This record gives sequence, structure tokens and C-alpha cells, in this order.
Amino acid sequence: MSGDAFNTIPGFKELKGVGGAFDVEALQKDVSTLAQREKSHNKIVPSLEDAVRRAGLKDGMTISFHHHFRGGDYIVNMVIDILAKMGFKNLVLAASSLTDCHEPLIKHIKNGVIRRIETSGLRGKLADAISGGLMDIPVVFRSHGGRAYAIETGELPIDVAFLGAPSCDPFGNANGYSRDNDSGVKCGSMGYAKGDAQYAKKTVIITNNIVPFPNVPFGIPESDVDYIVEVEEIGDPAGIMSGATRFTSNPKELVMAELSAEVIEASGRLVNGFSFQTGTGGASLAVTRFLRDKMLAKGITASFALGGITGSIVELHEEGLIKKLLDVQGFDLKAADSLKNNRFHHQISASYYASPQGDGAAVNQLDVVVLSALEADVNFNVNVLTGSDGVIRGAVGGHQDTAYGASVSIVVCPLTRGRIPCLVERVGALVTPGKTVDVIVTEYGVAVNPRRPDLIERLKKSRIPLRAIEDLRRQTEGMVGKPDPVEFTDKVVGLITYRDGSIIDLIRQVK
Repeated sequence: MSGDAFNTIPGFKELKGVGGAFDVEALQKDVSTLAQREKSHNKIVPSLEDAVRRAGLKDGMTISFHHHFRGGDYIVNMVIDILAKMGFKNLVLAASSLTDCHEPLIKHIKNGVIRRIETSGLRGKLADAISGGLMDIPVVFRSHGGRAYAIETGELPIDVAFLGAPSCDPFGNANGYSRDNDSGVKCGSMGYAKGDAQYAKKTVIITNNIVPFPNVPFGIPESDVDYIVEVEEIGDPAGIMSGATRFTSNPKELVMAELSAEVIEASGRLVNGFSFQTGTGGASLAVTRFLRDKMLAKGITASFALGGITGSIVELHEEGLIKKLLDVQGFDLKAADSLKNNRFHHQISASYYASPQGDGAAVNQLDVVVLSALEADVNFNVNVLTGSDGVIRGAVGGHQDTAYGASVSIVVCPLTRGRIPCLVERVGALVTPGKTVDVIVTEYGVAVNPRRPDLIERLKKSRIPLRAIEDLRRQTEGMVGKPDPVEFTDKVVGLITYRDGSIIDLIRQVK
């Protein structure tokens, strides 16, 4: 049949045959290349420098990173050091979060390599320096869902994503663990890297463990990867479980954890098939222990647990108390191993987790969330970003997202830490608006937001010590007095955004 004959088929404007007709020889494999296929047709490049050049990075562009290695991350500092040596300037650093180990970025801000930062959080000396006015342009703080939304809508366009992966095959299928090599660093879910890989113009996977194709199941598919660089080390395994996550033996925190579990039960949400998320503070994590006892006593199971998954959540799943785990970030190595071995432990993207773009976000399916706070105020507003001294020392994380989405949002906040008041008249930085916070649990009692009369009525029927929020604030002031106000300059060092990208507060330079 001639090539022209294809154009006479009804319903098609133009069809094209091979060489004008079916040429069988043109469709045959080139047998001479088969043995060389894996070596010659893959995405591995010789070095980071080579990957940068191929990706077309230019001054002023936006680069992104994930924070799944947390305090053990090597990738951010490694890449920025190389970009500095290559002479890049005025880059926008869009990391999902930054922590103590990223102190070396201070010198790259000073030398002009980094012009602007977008992130969920800052800690350590880097946060201290930025709070003190290091940068000319304020840092933009976004929630995890807000960041996903900004990337999806193009408000935060990413030119090149540099993503560390504990395993990757030659074509770019990457994961936070390895089935072929159980030693070395592993981070579990790569949920915060998924959106970066999908939407970045170019994606570079950095790994110390090339495994055979296919590396399945994968956290990031090869279709979202452009280049792969193999390096000696990508992170410190000991740094993954550090910082924000800790288990507590503090009597005050245990009291608040037990009270929180009592609130969940009294709210009417502790029924068969309920869903929940617990935060990363000591008291928030401890709630899981008390929930376990109540679930066993009632003979019920949870449909799913969400968010950053911890070993304690994994243990409940393995006991049969939680049916499914939706994991956007592994908080410890037990969670990473569970993700590798358990088909009902599933890694999800930040968008699936918390993007406000669609009603289907997992946070909107939560019955209960338990969150921590650096400060809360009489209007139920919460600050998880700055300390009482006004210095940045935390992260927005999924706080805004889960407080908005959950049917019952509980914030655990002691009246004081040491001699520092935590329940105040007005928070130093507004991160999560009070209209989305339902309950504040302190060691001296529980306050319910007047916006939730249904909860007030339910909790009145329990033995939970209910207190007015203003009454608790006065008690706080009676215990430690009223501190002198923090002095700030007029310089803005941070913009706090809400989930939709709107600005809800400013962070000013501390004098």
C-alpha cells in the first residue's frame, strides 16, 4: 500500500507511513547496540558541574531542594558550594525546609550566590543571621500545602530541582530506600520532592546508590528526571531522626498528651474508622501512646494515619490498629523501613497531602489532628515560627493545612517553658489563624474555641477540666509576669503566607 493511500481513510486529515510504506527493515532493532544499551542510553552524567551545565542554569534562576534528610542533609550545602565555584549569582533558593546543618549558606548569601529564599522553616545559626537582617529581600515562608500550591500554579516556578535520593536506577526511578542495599542513608518517603521533580523545568537526582533498572516501587519516576549524579555521600543517617521529632518523658508533656487523648474521645471522633495525624512535638507524639490504649479498650481501628510518619505510628499499624499509612515524610528509620516493606504504607506528595487547590487533599479527610505550638494567644492564633525573643526558630510545616482540614484541630501548648510565657495576649508571629484552631490543651486545663459550641457541649459531659482561654492567659501572667516587649527595627526579614499565598504576617528584624 502506498503512503498516499493512508490519506484516503475517512475521519483523518493525514496519516504517515514509515518511508511512505511499511518498511520492515526500518522497524528492526539495531542488534549491535543492545549490549551497550544500559551504558549508552541512561541519564547518568559525570559530575554535578556537568549536570548544572546541561540543565541550563543561569544567574537569577530558582533552584529547589527537599528536606527529607533533615539535620543529616548534605545535598544543599554540596550543590551551593559547587554553584559558587562555578560563579553563579542571585539565585532563588526554594527549599522545602532548612535547618541547623545549613549554616554554610550564610557565606553564600553574603557573597551573592543566594539572593532570595522561599522555605517552610529555618533553624540554627542561619535563622539567627536572617532574623538579624542578613538578607536584603525577606524570606517567604509557606506551609507544605501552600508550597505545593505555589509550585502547581506557577507562583513558585522552579528552574532546576536538585533532589537527593538513597537509591536511583540509571534512568531516574528514585526512592528513599533501597531494596538492593539495606546499608547507608535512607529517608523513607520523598513526598516533598515529588512536586519539585514533576514541575521543575529540569530535575537532577543526586544519589550514592545506583541500582539496576527498574527501581520499583519508586518515589519519583524516571519521566520526571533529566539527569543523575552519583556522589560518595548524600547525608548522615543519624541526622534524620533529630531536631523537631523527639519522644518525651517530661511529666508536663505527658499530662498534656493524656488530656489531648481525652479530648479526642470526648469529641465523639474516636470511633471505628476514624483518621488522625499527630505533630512532631514531644507532647503531640506522646498522644499516640494514649490513643492506643483507648483504641484497644474500645476495640476500634483507624482507617488511616497521615503526615510525617513515626515509628510509634508504624507500631500501631503493625498491631492492626491503623489500616493504612499516608506518608509525606518519614520521621525516623523505622518509618523508612516500613515504607519499604509494607504495601499499605504509601508515600504521597505534598500536593496530595495538603494542597488547597482541590477538595481531595488528604488533610480535608482528617477527623483529628494534634499539633504543637511555640506560642498561642487568647484568639486561638498559633505561632510555630518564632521564639519569644522574635528570632526565627521553627517551621510552618503542615500546621496551617491540617488545622484547616481536620474536623477537630487540637493544639498542645504549655502555659510556660521555663520562665517564658507561651500563652500570650497576642502571638509574636501569626502562622495558623485562630478560626481554624478548635482546642488548646495546656497542663492546667483545656480551652475550646467559642466558634465550636458543639465541642464545648460534648466536653462539658466529660471530666476534662475546661477553662476560658483568657483565664489561662491570666494564670500564665501570674506565674511568670509580663515580659518586656521585643524591640524590632522597621526592616522586614520574613513574609508569612497562608495556604493560598496571601500574606498573613510579617517578621521584622530583631534589634
